[in-house]
Amino acid sequence: MNKPTFIAYIDEAGDEGFGKLKASPGASGQSAWLILGACIVRSENDIFLPKWRDEILSSFNGSKAKDLHFRNLKHDQKVVACQILSGKKIGICLVASNKITIADHPKREIFKKPQHLYNYLVRFLLERITNACAYAAKKSKIDSCSIKIVFSRRGGTNYQVMKDYLALIRDGKEKIYSNYKIDWSILDIDSIEVENHSKRAGLQIADVVTSAMFCAIEPNAYGNFEPRYANLLQGKYIKSKGKILNFGVTLIPPLGKNPICNERRNFLLQLK
Repeated sequence: MNKPTFIAYIDEAGDEGFGKLKASPGASGQSAWLILGACIVRSENDIFLPKWRDEILSSFNGSKAKDLHFRNLKHDQKVVACQILSGKKIGICLVASNKITIADHPKREIFKKPQHLYNYLVRFLLERITNACAYAAKKSKIDSCSIKIVFSRRGGTNYQVMKDYLALIRDGKEKIYSNYKIDWSILDIDSIEVENHSKRAGLQIADVVTSAMFCAIEPNAYGNFEPRYANLLQGKYIKSKGKILNFGVTLIPPLGKNPICNERRNFLLQLK
C-alpha cells in the first residue's frame, strides 16, 4: 500500500461493561460512558507527533516520564497538555456511548456480548473519520486519498473479530442504520494496525484527547465534571457543515434523547 494521506490513532476511555454501572460517584462499578477517540493527522505531520508528545512531557518540570498517560497527570499538567495540542495540526473525532441507556435498549442482549459495543462505536468513529478525510482531500484537490488506522492495543479485544465486523459492513450485511457510511474508497481493512500505547506517540496523544472528553461527561469520585480540558481542544474537533455535534463529537444516543444533566448538556451545546 502506498503512503497514506491521513493517519488516525484511536484510543478509548471508560470500559465496555454495563452489568454493574457505578451507582453513585466514587462507588465501585463500571463507568457510565465508553468513549472512542481519534487523533487524526496528515501523513506529512505524522513525523512531528513524537516531538509534540515530548514537548508536553518537557513542560512538566522535573518529570522523567517517557510516555504520556493522561490519567497519571495532575490537573495543571492536563491543562497544559491540552493547551499545547490546541496549537498543533491535528483533528479530533470522538464517539461517546451513554451505557445507562443500554439497559432499556431492545438490543441490550446483543450489546452484553463481549466487544459488541466497542465494535459498534468503532463503526461510528470510522464513518466520521473517513468522511472527513475524503472531504479534506477533495478540498485540497488531492486525487488519490487513503487513510491508515492505528488502534491502541486493548486487553481482551480480538481485533480480527473487529475486522470481520467491518468486512460485514463493507459487504452490506450490517442492517443498523447510521447517518454516515464508511468511505471504503480510502480505507483498507487489511491495513489496520494495532500497537502498544508506549510505542506510538500518536496513540498517547489520542489518549489525551479522548480522556479530556471523558472528564467532561463522566462524573469523578466527587460527582463533578471537568470540561476545561475538552474546551481547550474545541478548535480541533472535526466538523460537518460547520458543526461539531454528531460528527466531531457524537453521542449515542443523540443529545436530544440522552438522559444527562443540564451541566453536561450545556457544555455539549456550546461546542462550536
